[in-house]
Formats: sequence, structure tokens, C-alpha cells
Amino acid sequence: VQLQAYGRGLVQAGGFLRLSCAASGRTFNTYTMGWFRQAPGKERELVARMNWSGSSTYYVDSVKDRFTISRDNAKNTMRLQMNSLKPEDTAVYYCAATRNALSATYNAADYNYWGQGTQVTVSS
Repeated sequence: VQLQAYGRGLVQAGGFLRLSCAASGRTFNTYTMGWFRQAPGKERELVARMNWSGSSTYYVDSVKDRFTISRDNAKNTMRLQMNSLKPEDTAVYYCAATRNALSATYNAADYNYWGQGTQVTVSS
């Protein structure tokens, strides 16, 4: 599966931004999808992930109640709605896909396919 992320932007703190990830191929609905981010000098971290059916989601504590992950298997797309953005959300964001069991979907190394990064900058 090939992935492409969209939605880079510069927003003020408290603002919102929506990222999209478009996938190629007919097997999108067999992948667990994740959004990662990487700030300068930091490791790439999982922000949110959703299993193939949408029945299971995960959010890192720092984005709970602010970010929402969603997917549309019919359109081969995934989104990350980011509200109440904070300067510490500034990072390059990546979408990624894996067929691992859910217990092994929390680290960057668990994902086999990656979109190009998209920059999100939140000004204070």
C-alpha cells in the first residue's frame, strides 16, 4: 500500500487542523493505520491509531480529547482531526500502515508503510 499525507499548516495555539492520508490499492481495509509525529531532536511517536474496522482506537495521552482519528475504507482514506492545538504539537506528522496484531502497533518499527511527512506548526 502506498500512502500520501495532506494537510500541512501553520496555526495559532488553540486552533485546529485536519490531516488526511490517502492510500492506494485495494487492501486498505486490511491494515491498522496510525498517525505518528516527530519533533526536532525527538523520537517518532505514535499519536493515534485505528484498527482496520475502526472498532479499536488508541491515542497518546497528550492528545486525548483533542485529536480524533477516523478512516473511510470505501474511500481509502484516513484523517486526523486536531483541535485545541498547542505549540508542543509542532512536528512532522506521518501516516503509516501495518498488518501487525494490535498488541504490536505502538512503535514506529511496527509499521511497514509510510507516507511522506507533513509539517504542522503551532505558534504561541
